[in-house]
Amino acid sequence: MLSPVMMADQPHCVEAPPMLTEHPLLPHMLSRESVQQVILVQVNPGETFTIRTEDGHIQCIPGPAHVPMVSPNGSMPPIFVPPGYMSQVVEENGMRKVVVLPHSAEFHHSMGPPPSHVPPPYLHPHPAMLHHHHVYRPPVPTTGELPSHFIMPPRHLPQIYREQEAVLAGHVAVLLRDEHSGTVPEHLRKRLKERAHLSPSSSPAPSPHNGHSKTPTHHPPPSHMGSGKDKHTAAASPPRPAERTDSEVEVKTLQEVLSGVSPPTVCSVSPRSAVLSWLSPLDLYNGDTSETPPQSPLSYELALSSGRGSDFKPVYVGEEMTFTVSELRPATSYHIRVCASCGSVKGCPSEPASFTTECSVPDTPAPPRLLTRTKSSLALQWKAPNDNGCKITGYLLEFDEGKPSAFKEIYFGHMKQYKVIRLAPSTKYAFRLAAKNDIGMSAFSEVLTCCTSGCAPPPPAPPRLATAGVSWLALEWSAPGRPQGEESLSYTLEMEEEGSGYGFKPRHNGEELGCTVRNLRRSSSYRFRVLAANAEGRSQPSAAVEFSTSPDRPSPPGQPAIKGRVLPHSLHITWDAPRDSGGSEVTEYWLEMCLGLEGSHWEMVYSGAETEHICDQLTPGTWYRLRVYCQSLGGQSQPSDSLTVQTAAVPPGPCQLLSLAGRARPWEIPLRWGPPTHDGGALVSQFAVEMSDLAKGPRRSLYQGSETECTASRLLPGHVYCFWVKAANQAGWGPLSDMFEASTAPAPPEPCAPIQLTIRTATSVQASWEIPESNGAEVSEFRLEWGAAQGSLQLVYSGPALSHEVRGLVPATSYYCRVQAVNVAGAGLFGEVAMVTTPASVPAAVPLVQEMGEEALPAPLPCPSTCLAVHWEEPCSHGAEITGYNVDFGERHPLSVGRTNYCVLENLQPDTTYRIRVQAVNSVGAGPFSSSLKAQTRPLPPAPPTLECSVSGPQSLKLKWGEGLSRPSALSSTTQYCLQIQDAQGRFVCIYSGPCHKYKVQRLSEATVYHFCIQAHNEAGAGPLSPVYSFSTTKSPPTQLKAPKIQQLEPNVCEVTWEGLQPMRGDPIVYTLQLVRGRESEQLYRGKETWFVLRGAVATSERRVRVCAGRQCQEGSGGTGAGGGGVKELWGQYSPSTALPSPEPQGPTEGGTGAMARQEGPARGGSSKDEHLILLLLLGFAVLAFLFAVLIQYFVIK
Repeated sequence: MLSPVMMADQPHCVEAPPMLTEHPLLPHMLSRESVQQVILVQVNPGETFTIRTEDGHIQCIPGPAHVPMVSPNGSMPPIFVPPGYMSQVVEENGMRKVVVLPHSAEFHHSMGPPPSHVPPPYLHPHPAMLHHHHVYRPPVPTTGELPSHFIMPPRHLPQIYREQEAVLAGHVAVLLRDEHSGTVPEHLRKRLKERAHLSPSSSPAPSPHNGHSKTPTHHPPPSHMGSGKDKHTAAASPPRPAERTDSEVEVKTLQEVLSGVSPPTVCSVSPRSAVLSWLSPLDLYNGDTSETPPQSPLSYELALSSGRGSDFKPVYVGEEMTFTVSELRPATSYHIRVCASCGSVKGCPSEPASFTTECSVPDTPAPPRLLTRTKSSLALQWKAPNDNGCKITGYLLEFDEGKPSAFKEIYFGHMKQYKVIRLAPSTKYAFRLAAKNDIGMSAFSEVLTCCTSGCAPPPPAPPRLATAGVSWLALEWSAPGRPQGEESLSYTLEMEEEGSGYGFKPRHNGEELGCTVRNLRRSSSYRFRVLAANAEGRSQPSAAVEFSTSPDRPSPPGQPAIKGRVLPHSLHITWDAPRDSGGSEVTEYWLEMCLGLEGSHWEMVYSGAETEHICDQLTPGTWYRLRVYCQSLGGQSQPSDSLTVQTAAVPPGPCQLLSLAGRARPWEIPLRWGPPTHDGGALVSQFAVEMSDLAKGPRRSLYQGSETECTASRLLPGHVYCFWVKAANQAGWGPLSDMFEASTAPAPPEPCAPIQLTIRTATSVQASWEIPESNGAEVSEFRLEWGAAQGSLQLVYSGPALSHEVRGLVPATSYYCRVQAVNVAGAGLFGEVAMVTTPASVPAAVPLVQEMGEEALPAPLPCPSTCLAVHWEEPCSHGAEITGYNVDFGERHPLSVGRTNYCVLENLQPDTTYRIRVQAVNSVGAGPFSSSLKAQTRPLPPAPPTLECSVSGPQSLKLKWGEGLSRPSALSSTTQYCLQIQDAQGRFVCIYSGPCHKYKVQRLSEATVYHFCIQAHNEAGAGPLSPVYSFSTTKSPPTQLKAPKIQQLEPNVCEVTWEGLQPMRGDPIVYTLQLVRGRESEQLYRGKETWFVLRGAVATSERRVRVCAGRQCQEGSGGTGAGGGGVKELWGQYSPSTALPSPEPQGPTEGGTGAMARQEGPARGGSSKDEHLILLLLLGFAVLAFLFAVLIQYFVIK
């Protein structure tokens, strides 16, 4: 049911009535002296009451409930009645209600006649009502309530607007009015009807603001379907008068009606969606209006805006009057408005309505990011997602534990990074992240897969040849199995060229499984191997394989050359085979010739397999050019370099006189000459220079070439030499020139002769040398270099002397030396290197002495308190093998040991500090002592305490030791004790180790002797074992028997029987039967039988019997008890007692019965007191247990 109620003014505060105390109303609301009046809006079961507040928010109140509203002027609130319904005023307990019922309904006897009036403009609701919406449960139906058959079945609000399925028809609860507003004046009703008929262009009346909604069970005609909801008065669609035929007036009227659509109503809001509904602008067409609404269906356009400054965007266009907006952002304010249209006519948008989506769980976070990794840890980091209006309180990180299983929580907290530790190396892990706030947990992020560090990959398989070319090879290879953790691998291809001698060199590096090696030689073999690498290192290379490139066409042959003399009419031409045959043999050569230096016409003069040819029929003195081709299986080569040759000419004349080209040097003379005056008709091609030590001595060739300068090298300093020169052309050599004499400059001295070395001492050597050849200049200085290695000699002397003594040498060491002479021309070369070895000497000082731990010794120390183990490093022997060591530790004479690096010093004082020095001894003598080492012996270990047995039992022995038994003051608080017991194999096993002085040995056998020993140990070590102590367990008494059984044989005669026990280890069993009266007991029987006949029972009802078993054993065999004749008896516990049968009633003939009654009276009283005491103790324990449970629940669990 929809009840649109609106208030026109803002009233003053009034008091709330007693029946509405659940609503926070103001004090003056129910004042009878004021014109304001409070009414109740009755919301029936299955209905919803909707209120729009001043800020635009929607509040829905489901029925049953009573919602108070305020009328500021006491007038009757306006009510719109759907077709087929009527309103009725009901008065109950001084309060008035307005209900809407169907025409055919039977009204209650207390209901008045339904008012028929035209509703005036609606009033706005009071602010106190809009901000406090409480739901009231309806009371039991009384005089003013509706019968149960008037209440429609409940429907949900969105079902009201289903097109052609349901119509607006329900109970309308209206505001309560006072006595002066029962009806509406007739003239006001007519005026409103005339305005609706005659003024279609005026603005429509406001529509209701809030109310109830319910879908009826029957369907009215389609012309009455639709409902509206707005803050204006609802008005019917303007009718179409017969007299108006102007289409423009109809369109304008329809547009004004469509513009009166109410703002959308927010029915429900979730974090990401909202259910919106709105009313049709044709709701003013009610039963009182004779006009009919337009027959064309209405369509609606719903527009949404996410903020005040943003534009409205359409989200829905259709004929339905309810829509669910999805894909919204949580905790966001939105504005919504609707626009109605009919065909091509479109109205103005409604006033916008506002709503705010609810807060939600955070958005799905991005997957974590890997920061660092090791073999056992992964450091992850992540960013915070959108919190959707509620602050994030924590992050949940899960992983799959490195195996295909369900995810497991590993971290939950507010930090944005976490380091996962204790992981397996080379293992793939999957992680996912979720964020949590007060609303709930978000969805998990995408899975991050990462791997811990691992080991280098295994060697891959050898590479394979895909294709081969002339200068390239295409290779491919396979990955070395499946890499751990699926990490990416990089590969290095190495190549070795056959015959190069450089080994394998890298040619490719990348993650590809193949590559093409280029820039190779044709028809050549190469060896290849491949290596795999990951982040942890490189693998071993694969097996090497060999591949060859394809053959190619040959390279050009060698340049043609002249063989023999150039004749005037013929040339003997020869050439060399190509350097690179391309991998196949050359089969044919072609020789071509071109006439002249600038000609371009080449003519073939020879074709064959030979590499020479004689070209005849040539013109003398003519220039020719020749070139050669070759052919093989690889193809034809390029032409060779051309040979330019001229036919024979006459030799040239003598050259000009030789001269110096510069300053003469000790080992060379620069020479210069001019060309010959006559070239012989041909260009001079080369020159030849000859030299001799004497003018008429033998000559030798110095230079031959085309240059006019040369240098005579490898000469002797200060010598005179003779030189000649001649020229040559194509015809031959000309005559020699005139002789030219020149001398060389002086040079540094020659190398010195070998040095003579004389050993003075073990640390000094005398070096002597002679003067070498000076090469034309006197020697002025000698330089001596000395060193222990031949490649690292250093200058130790410089001067004119012919000897020098070198001091500060190391004994038994080889030294090298050399000497150099210097004159004005410079320093000469060094002489031969001489070597000398110094004699042996005493050893050097021991560099390091330190104390050894027992774990480093081959055998444990015999007594740590009187022994010290010392270790030292062997010093330099100085050429003589070390034969032993002297150890000085404070005694008069040092301790001599053999050639070892450690020594154990015995018979020392406990807890004493010693200064220890060590010196080495060889065949030469004893070396110096080392630096002192301070070492301290340990204190003596504690002595064992005395062991005693304080308590013995059948299955346990309680032992104690120490504490006044054996020197208690000598044992410190850190002393530990080890108690040992001898097992069945005769070995002693430790059963206790700790600082206590008592121990109870349990689970033993009865009447058995056990052997024990004890040992004490502290920081000084473990002390000696104590003597063996023997203790015996006692014999165990028999077990408790069951309650005896009693059988009535005759009056005052009964038979008592009980269970029997087997003999225990050969010991017989005896029994004792007692009669218990209160706290008194009387022995009835003692023997080996298991039955007893009781006669002459005393007449009382509290007589009980019990039985006990005893074990008879020989005296001295263990156990306690009393016995005679050398036999001991061990008695067990008494069995539960059994009550005797009640005696037959007898007359009080004797005073025995009274005495018995007097004796048992105090016993019963005492038994009653004991029972009360036990009951109080049980109650006290129960209360304490309850208090402890409460404390644990509050302080520990919460």
